[in-house]
Amino acid sequence: MVPDTTTSPRTGRQELLTALGEIEQRVLWLSAATIDHANRVRPNPTGLKVGGHQASCASMVSIMTTLWFHELTADDRVSVKPHASPALHAVNHLLGELPAETLTTLRSFGGLQSYPSRTKDPDPVDYSTGSVGIGATAPIWGALARRYVEGRFPGAGTGRQYALLGDAELDEGACWEAVQDPMVAGLGEVVWIVDLNRQSLDRVVPALSAERLAGMFEAAGWQVLTLKYGEQLTELFSRPGGEALRTRLDTMGNPEYQRLLRCTPAELRDRLPGTGSTREPLERLVATLDDDALHSAVRNLGGHDLGALLDAYAAIDDTRPTVILAYTVKGRGLHSEGHPQNHSSLLTRDQLADLATRTGADPDDPWRPLPDGAAARLCAERAEELRRPPVERIAPPPVPTDFGRTPGGTGTTQQAFGRALLDLSRSAPEAAARVVTVSPDVSSSTNLGGWLNKVGVWSPTERVDWFADDAETILHWRENPTGQHVELGIAETNLVGLLGELGATWSRWGQPLLPIGIMYDPFVNRALEPWQFGIYAGGQSLLVGTPSGVTLAPEGGAHQSITTPSLGLEQPGCTTWEPAFAQDAEWCVLAALSLLGRTDGGSAYLRLSTRPVDQSLAAVPADPAARERRRRQAVAGAYGLRRAEGTPDVTLAAMGAMVPEALAAADRLASLGVAADVVCVTSPGLLFRATQARRGLDDAPQWVLDQAFPADRAAPLVTLLDGHPHTLAFLGTVHNTPVTPLGVTHFGQSGALDEVYRHHGIDTESVVRAALDLTHRP
Repeated sequence: MVPDTTTSPRTGRQELLTALGEIEQRVLWLSAATIDHANRVRPNPTGLKVGGHQASCASMVSIMTTLWFHELTADDRVSVKPHASPALHAVNHLLGELPAETLTTLRSFGGLQSYPSRTKDPDPVDYSTGSVGIGATAPIWGALARRYVEGRFPGAGTGRQYALLGDAELDEGACWEAVQDPMVAGLGEVVWIVDLNRQSLDRVVPALSAERLAGMFEAAGWQVLTLKYGEQLTELFSRPGGEALRTRLDTMGNPEYQRLLRCTPAELRDRLPGTGSTREPLERLVATLDDDALHSAVRNLGGHDLGALLDAYAAIDDTRPTVILAYTVKGRGLHSEGHPQNHSSLLTRDQLADLATRTGADPDDPWRPLPDGAAARLCAERAEELRRPPVERIAPPPVPTDFGRTPGGTGTTQQAFGRALLDLSRSAPEAAARVVTVSPDVSSSTNLGGWLNKVGVWSPTERVDWFADDAETILHWRENPTGQHVELGIAETNLVGLLGELGATWSRWGQPLLPIGIMYDPFVNRALEPWQFGIYAGGQSLLVGTPSGVTLAPEGGAHQSITTPSLGLEQPGCTTWEPAFAQDAEWCVLAALSLLGRTDGGSAYLRLSTRPVDQSLAAVPADPAARERRRRQAVAGAYGLRRAEGTPDVTLAAMGAMVPEALAAADRLASLGVAADVVCVTSPGLLFRATQARRGLDDAPQWVLDQAFPADRAAPLVTLLDGHPHTLAFLGTVHNTPVTPLGVTHFGQSGALDEVYRHHGIDTESVVRAALDLTHRP
């Protein structure tokens, strides 16, 4: 147990605990009643299950009551475990942030969301949760983002970052990837409170060991505070037979303990003493307790002891992250408490009425306010203390659209990306000052070296670069609080978690950043879920995947990405670009950065290649007006790269690294008397939205279709990309023309570039054959 460090007089403490206890009971009631209303009161003509988690809320109400109604400051932020969202709404209602009538809208269209949503719920929600493990780690990255912003653009303030998570969430590897990252050990504002109820969705977890968990956190440098037993049990341990009781409870398996919670007093008297050496002294101790005392003692765990929770908060060491392992009972206070299958169970009408009686509520008037008294006054006081001033948002600096240079020679889009960051620092220093790059130990291999040498690596404190005077050192690793690159360990989930929080600073603290995450494209899929959740929560960022596709020929199938090109089709709030040329890459980078830190903005994904390409193939117009027209088309999704004389027989629509094959195929086809247009596709997602808009299914601009695929040049299509062919297959619907989509549909293998392209049927000859088949040429 954590020692009592509360300094208030005992009488004042007792009054506080009494008021907190009344609020705790009301939070329990409101969370259960909100779920009941959604399932049993609100009309449900479809008959589909509505759902909700009364038991998951019940195990959290003590923790949440002590946090919001005693511990939190207005600067603190809290991530609440997904299934406790009704408890969060109950708390916000008691703080005056949510009208009573809104509690009737849980899981209804436009109402309270199933899980806490920062962008969709009407009441204050600091972190969106719902994907197990991601909500737990978000406050870690929120703490890093706040520190970064405060160091460069003061105003983000201080405050703790809390995560309230269920013990089953610790099964997620994302939690441990975050816990052990070297950047995390110094984040003293991070506090995790683990709802240690020892149940998952399906069962009682048979072998959950808090001691093992504690050891893992301690090994990562975290402070560990364990709240196992409450005041009543602690007092019983001091009585004759008390040590036997402690030993019995400490050594009891989780399922056996949970079964005790379902026992009658008579059954408890028989089961609790056990069969070993503890039986005799325990029988004597149990005989001294009446039924009510015995019933309450067996469930008197630290996570439900209001005083123990307050003491734990007071003992937090703000120099390092803290985890509080709070033993709880899932469903505590409900008829379903401790039952292995109580995860989604609902109280019956009679059980709900009984809960109302025990919590001082009225089932006929479920949203009735607290009566005048200490609890109501405490709610009003805390509402004032926790009220945050409106966020004054600063508009992000303008980002240029074109640096005015035309790349020549041979180059790659990955090289162009690194060069664009350096050009931005020269041409638009105010915008460049808002850029922060993040990578998982791949900075040098993704062409970030020049940028890192210029801006340095971010660290809360300055560190000595012991290789600064080494003449052979090319990448200078200067770590200081003014650096603009954050280097994490090799864990893509951590990178995009941080990316999402860096991308939310514009809405949290009014300070927009332009965050860019760089990782190997083959591993983007590993990061998609947390990145998607960051976008859902309002984070705006640019994710760069490089190098990409089977164009990584020598790397083999494990490193050859296939599905990433279609991200822009499938991910809400994200625009995908896959440029073919260095000039297109520059334009797309600038367009992506211009979307960030804005109420009408969004995220972007840039898929880059390490294939050297002759840049003269881009045929960038020299005339300024024509150049600007090309830029607008490239940023909008596609442009006509080559037009055949007269009416084309076929159109080759190619993307990214495959454009040289399309151009070579057009030359071959011309020699066979087949006229081919070549369209360079830069964004399949933007083109798809344009086709949807043409059918009245979207509000996106459509003009790019008319310019890239003019109706008077409509012809059968061959689409080509280094990725899954479905990505561009929809282009046949632009003019309802036949289409043959070429791409990669199975795992590759190592080899030379021409061999791998031929193996997948995306080489020049495959394009020529497909075009001849479409045009029915011999």
